[in-house]
Amino acid sequence: MATYSKQILSGSTSGKMIKVAATATLGTTIHTAHATDTDEIWLYAVNSDSTARKLTIEYGGATSPDCLIEITIQPEAGLVLVVPGLVLTGSLVITAFCATANVVMIGGYVNRITA
Repeated sequence: MATYSKQILSGSTSGKMIKVAATATLGTTIHTAHATDTDEIWLYAVNSDSTARKLTIEYGGATSPDCLIEITIQPEAGLVLVVPGLVLTGSLVITAFCATANVVMIGGYVNRITA
């Protein structure tokens, strides 16, 4: 029987939001998936700027278009769901970048599924 445990994103400090500092690939590290267990990942972004910003999530790699999730985050839109429970394993890494550094932040959590 599988067990679930809620985990902090590995790129976060104590569960706090992660500032997207990178402006190009390879982006700011958001989370590294478990080596053998399955991570169900939930990510939310917030734009603290006064201008809409395009956010690129590199989901398990940086190959375009295979691993990229692109979304424009509107200003003052609150938390915007950008990864809705997609799964990842094998120590693959999720990174993110934005054209402007330190204005978009990412938070969320991981449901770790152990068989």
